[in-house]
Amino acid sequence: MTTAYEALARAQRDDWARVVATVAKRFGSLEVAEDAAAEAFATAAERWPDDGIPPSPGAWLTTTATRKAIDHLRRESSRDARHREALLVYDTGPEPVGIIDDDRLRLFFVCCHPALSMEARVALTLRMVGGLTVPEIARAFLVQDTTMGARITRAKAKISAAGIPFRVPDAADLPRRVAGVLTVLFLIFNEGYLASGAETAPVREDLTGEAIRLARLVHRLLPDDGETTGLLALMLLIDARRAARVAQGGELVPLGEQDRRRWDAAQIAEGHALVRERLASGQAPGRYQLMAAINAVHTDGDRPDWTQVVALYDQLSRIDGSPLVLLDRAIAVGQCDGPDLGLSLIDELEQALGGYHAFHAARADLLRQAGRASESRRAYDTAIALAENTAEVAFLTQRRDALPV
Repeated sequence: MTTAYEALARAQRDDWARVVATVAKRFGSLEVAEDAAAEAFATAAERWPDDGIPPSPGAWLTTTATRKAIDHLRRESSRDARHREALLVYDTGPEPVGIIDDDRLRLFFVCCHPALSMEARVALTLRMVGGLTVPEIARAFLVQDTTMGARITRAKAKISAAGIPFRVPDAADLPRRVAGVLTVLFLIFNEGYLASGAETAPVREDLTGEAIRLARLVHRLLPDDGETTGLLALMLLIDARRAARVAQGGELVPLGEQDRRRWDAAQIAEGHALVRERLASGQAPGRYQLMAAINAVHTDGDRPDWTQVVALYDQLSRIDGSPLVLLDRAIAVGQCDGPDLGLSLIDELEQALGGYHAFHAARADLLRQAGRASESRRAYDTAIALAENTAEVAFLTQRRDALPV
């Protein structure tokens, strides 16, 4: 039998973002919404053990948080127009859901408002709706926790100061907001596929599964949007390898050493079909379409065609010259043209990626292939110190310990 505390923990995981977004939309203030939600959960912790778990915990928390927000406005000014407006809003029935009939996806589009910078809207949506912590979001952006916390706070302040409405977008709004939604889904998927926290499971299927589910819904809403199709294909082709990703001993298994018999053939077939669909369109591919094409090459046949992979990375780097894309391209060049050339390209990225564990892991692997064992060991040591995913740490440690003395 579920206890009150177990029910509250589940609600914290599943309903927090929805409660905050609902209250913020009604009262126009993220700060008020978060404070009201926190008070509602505190009230639940006090009352549910004695009163019992309500039939609909999420609805109970939303109603309680709304009342807490009204109380907050009443305390500030019991006679002003804002209080009267709050009471009117509270008595109003639920808004129509509009074109998006999934509660969580609707909140993604609500939060990805074009008045905010792309970086701000993505970070804010990841925090409010995506379920990621500030440290997880910071790691996704390769910045310090305090930096990301400040960005999210500034985004909330801009929403409050500019009076940006928490309005359910209509069909005409979707194209202007979809890029932010796709970025949010991709980062949630990445956090699930290779979790960055040291205290979480190496792979979080709850995050990858939810990201794929929502990507399918976006694809149904915008079937002709190339990047939406590309992202869904990319997720399917990566997730298809999940069962072979971590060995029984708990260490990460690199792509080239995975047992392909354990890959999900149906997901690979679906992903390949989506990639071919985009190729047949004749339109210039975007970032997610190119990344999907790269993963299609990796999942086609027994060994990838590294020449083709490098050519796709060349195309990708022309539209996304970020250090992470250039790192992946350098790794591919190392496999195609030899470790020395790959290393020369990787070393050019040290200033941008010197604090990122994958940079040192890539250097360590190419140094290992080049027969430079002592340098490889030092690079592995640095990568291990920076990595937090338990499966990745186990893999890097195994590779380092296998180097000749």
